[in-house]
Amino acid sequence: MEVKALTKYARMTPSKIRDVARQIQGRPALEAADLLRFIPRKSARLLAKTLNSAIANAEANKNLSAKDLFVVSITIGQGPTLRRFRPAAKGSAHPIRKSTSHITVVVGDKK
Repeated sequence: MEVKALTKYARMTPSKIRDVARQIQGRPALEAADLLRFIPRKSARLLAKTLNSAIANAEANKNLSAKDLFVVSITIGQGPTLRRFRPAAKGSAHPIRKSTSHITVVVGDKK
């Protein structure tokens, strides 16, 4: 049985989050949560919140034990880009793109 949790519009580029997501994919859920606690990156905090939400969803909605859960998959998708402009020389403007991401964590019990 699989349970998922979503975080939408996270203010970080998908590539930065994918670097951390590769480290916890396929691990037991509680071990992955412990590992994320000691990674000093903002993306680790975002993934930890989503993973803890998925674990809580599994316990509350599907009556699964947290000890039996594994991280089945983590998907990081591109969200909408916020476009801002910075003043530049001679009255022109340079664009600034602020990326967002959608994080999906799927946990399940391996059978």
